Amino acid sequence: MKVHLIGVCGTAMATLAALLKQRGFDVQGSDQGVYPPMSEFLATEGIRAFDGYDAANITGDLSLVVVGNAISRGNPELEAVLSRKIRYCSLPEAIREHFLWGAHSVVIAGTHGKTTTTSLTGWVLTSAGADPTVLIGGIARNFGDDGSSYRIGAGREFVIEGDEYDSAFFDKTAKFLKYLPDVAVVNNVEFDHADIYPNLEAVQLAFQRLVQLVPRNGLLLLGHDSDHALALKARAVSPVETFGLSEQADWVAYDLTAADGLQHFSVRHGQEYFGACTLPLMGEHNVRNALAAIAVAASVGLDHVTIAKGLRSFRGVKRRLEIVGEAGGVTIYDDFAHHPTAVAETLRAVRLAYPGRRVWAVFEPRSASSCRRVFQRDFAHAFSGSQADETLIATVFRSTLPEGERLSVDELVDEICKAGRRARHVGGTDHIIETIVNERRPGDVVVIMSNGGFDNIHRRLLARLRDSGQPQTEGAA
Repeated sequence: MKVHLIGVCGTAMATLAALLKQRGFDVQGSDQGVYPPMSEFLATEGIRAFDGYDAANITGDLSLVVVGNAISRGNPELEAVLSRKIRYCSLPEAIREHFLWGAHSVVIAGTHGKTTTTSLTGWVLTSAGADPTVLIGGIARNFGDDGSSYRIGAGREFVIEGDEYDSAFFDKTAKFLKYLPDVAVVNNVEFDHADIYPNLEAVQLAFQRLVQLVPRNGLLLLGHDSDHALALKARAVSPVETFGLSEQADWVAYDLTAADGLQHFSVRHGQEYFGACTLPLMGEHNVRNALAAIAVAASVGLDHVTIAKGLRSFRGVKRRLEIVGEAGGVTIYDDFAHHPTAVAETLRAVRLAYPGRRVWAVFEPRSASSCRRVFQRDFAHAFSGSQADETLIATVFRSTLPEGERLSVDELVDEICKAGRRARHVGGTDHIIETIVNERRPGDVVVIMSNGGFDNIHRRLLARLRDSGQPQTEGAA
């Protein structure tokens, strides 16, 4: 069976291509701009990737075409598929049909923390010998020599990141509605994806539909510390358990302490002490993510000792508070944060980890939501309360948005400054790099936040700091 993926260089699409290849399919794909790291990933997996879209790529021997959700009418390959009536489907449909019907499906969803929670859950089960299949919307360092977005296992569990974004141009429902959840985790629910959801109520409706897909013999795990996630309990048909730092949760983490890049905490399930855990990640939000993984692992029969061992050996996820390196006495972090809540949680975690050091927050408004004015006030609150010592805001990435809909960086900077924090609008990565290099002090911590490449600012800043002649390390932990 020969399969072609239109838009193969998306993280999820490339991962699906690799999964299909591992299953014995003849797989190829195309994208507009095939470049590292996805070009290298596909080459390593033995998957041919055409650079650019061409109707000639849609050959008569194709059995199936998977259409990425970034593909729209007018794409020459899509037009050829439709004209010749070649069988096609969306990415989540392909995952469901070829991998999930016979699996015990564990769907990890929520506005924030999906990638880390999926990686944690997949690794805890893997380290315990359960041998799950795992599909992640990021690169987990525990899988593969240099990390991977997937693993193929022989066990029954299929742990998958459940995205609420739409499925394809012909299917505007959330991806996670295709994933046949036996266990569903909803970490939190907030307004996001302003390009496809008109309001919070529309986001809530998508999660309500997910909850109602969990069978009576399944399990729904809800983040107790998120009001909108907790409200989903009323919609459930399946058993429900909650997790969080609240004493009212079914799974509670308490006595949190942090030192040397580790968080230590105790866990209670119901009225019973479950055990002590150590997590090599910063921030209370990651303790909540770990609690979700603990609850999933316990539901499939793993004991505390086995679960705790898996958590302690977790190596993190690329671009989730990942240390890029250290040079000139400055430590550089890369983080995917692009929602106001994620920005606030990320900076709070860094401040707690480095109480005596100056923290720089560097933010690129890039995602479809963060570029929009709908989050103007929320970003002001996030940065004003972050305790970052210096905040640099880049120019809005989507400059084609109408001015009335576009985030105003100048207004954002004014609001942060009015709250007593230092903030600047610094347009262009060259200017941002020079600002930090010229004003740095030994011990500074720079947190760069964007959901895109941000013009490779992380490595370029590291190189400029290295040129200063100060001692440096790369990829330090």
